[in-house]
Amino acid sequence: MSKANVRKNILEKNRSSPFREKEKPAQSILSKHLKKVYPIGLQRSNSSLSFSSLSLSLSQNSNDSSLTADSSTPLEQKISLALRLISQHPERREVSVAAKNVQHQPHQSLDNGDGEFRRCNWITKNSDKVYVAFHDECWGVPVYDDSQLFELLAMSGMLMDYNWTEIVKRRELFREAFAGFDPKVVAKMGEKEIFEISSDKAIMLAESRVRCILDNAKCIMKIVDEYGSFSSYMWGQVNYKPMINKFRYPRNVPLRTPKAEIISKELLRRGFRFVGPVIVNSFMQAAGLTIDHLVDCFRYSECVSLAERPWRHI
Repeated sequence: MSKANVRKNILEKNRSSPFREKEKPAQSILSKHLKKVYPIGLQRSNSSLSFSSLSLSLSQNSNDSSLTADSSTPLEQKISLALRLISQHPERREVSVAAKNVQHQPHQSLDNGDGEFRRCNWITKNSDKVYVAFHDECWGVPVYDDSQLFELLAMSGMLMDYNWTEIVKRRELFREAFAGFDPKVVAKMGEKEIFEISSDKAIMLAESRVRCILDNAKCIMKIVDEYGSFSSYMWGQVNYKPMINKFRYPRNVPLRTPKAEIISKELLRRGFRFVGPVIVNSFMQAAGLTIDHLVDCFRYSECVSLAERPWRHI
């Protein structure tokens, strides 16, 4: 027999070796099942198959200490153990993941860790105290009084020129200038009052803004004649029940909503001024027609509790 034929026979025997046939299916089965659960690559080391990455993952779900990188068990036993763990305990991994998700869900808390109340994220350590007090005591509380609703509608309209902090700081001045926002009194104000209010440097309201508030007071009185109260009319727009949202982040809170757009069109049709969808939405948030406190704010549950009571129009 020639040397070439001898080499050929040796190669054919090696290819048909039973040990090689056993090794390939075992590795392919392992890769097929493990890659669905753990995105790791199984690589052959100098001594045997490396399970270091696999053991770190499976150790989270099993107390079996035999499945480690330093284990002296044969390859077949390691494969058997791995497949058995995957096939027998998938529900354990699911329960563990579910429990982890529950534990990491933001929960409502009165304390944010530094002794302060947990508030909506737009309230920061640099926020003015009057703004914080407005958030804690007024914003989002359902309002049923005509004068208070008129006040909040007027203040929301001022957002075109100022922010809430600047507006709330001058709240008492506004109340004094507009007779406590009694719509019946404000509707009867004339040029003298308009001049006095617009000339007051402390109030800082342009004449056009003052006239707008007076015109809106006249519109409110027409609604009172038709519906009995401005409160009855406004709450009727939301079926006498606040719209409760469950926003978790400030980016989720919209500047305008479909409901605000509908109410805006209705108010404009009735002659109101400076009542665009954004202003109306701000008014609804402040007056508790919409509960937009973030869910982890300490005021959320309190305002929701108030909102879920029967309609308390007086």
